[in-house]
Amino acid sequence: MENALLVGLSRQMALSHELDVVANNIANINTTGFKSDNALFAQFLMPNASDEQFTGRDRRIDFVEDRGTWIDFSPGAVQRTGAPLDVAIQGNAFLAVQTPAGVRYTRNGALAINGTGQLVTSDGYQVLGDAGPITFQNTDHDVIISPSGIITVREGNNPADAPRGQLQLVGFDQTQLLQKDGGSTFEAPPGVNPGPPPQGTQVVQGAIEKSNVNPLAEIARMVEITQSYNDVANILQQQNDQRRNALTQLSQTPASGSA
Repeated sequence: MENALLVGLSRQMALSHELDVVANNIANINTTGFKSDNALFAQFLMPNASDEQFTGRDRRIDFVEDRGTWIDFSPGAVQRTGAPLDVAIQGNAFLAVQTPAGVRYTRNGALAINGTGQLVTSDGYQVLGDAGPITFQNTDHDVIISPSGIITVREGNNPADAPRGQLQLVGFDQTQLLQKDGGSTFEAPPGVNPGPPPQGTQVVQGAIEKSNVNPLAEIARMVEITQSYNDVANILQQQNDQRRNALTQLSQTPASGSA
């Protein structure tokens, strides 16, 4: 009976974690460049007992082991915005951005110009070019971003294109090892180094990549998890009731026989 309670508790803990993951996905449906998370579980078999005093055969017990989460890096839908600073990346590549914690990587291409003329993300992080942060002048207009990420502008009344830098696009051989560091930014752990973007990577100006969360699938999953959690709770309640009844019966004083 104790084993049933422990197994049920392990399952409830795993379901609770999975529910948190799904809820976070749903909360970021509208977060540009967001990549959904998925819970990862495994079967854990308890080793055989070593007491060797059991009257029956000792059986291994299966528990649910919470192994963590993994990130789904599949691309989200591309939405046209028409905003000249917005960019979407076609291909398995990332923009490099400067954050207070260091260089991070993102596919959030909802860009803007801050008060000092620097190109920044919607979180306010500096977008890095091949030569550092990309800075515009007050007289710049008609921004053009080429498929390779080269940024040119018209400066004042000058009819010639003036360069402002090139977006620093990077790729990773082991993308799955990236770690989330915010809603749509990722950190490269030690030993995971950025490299050139994969061949065929292109920048689409005037568009953004939306979250890759499937709202209907996530809501359906939330309902399923909630139902599974309640089912386990009902089983545990039945186990508690059985134990309570057993203890009640064992504690009752047997009626004395008639003289």
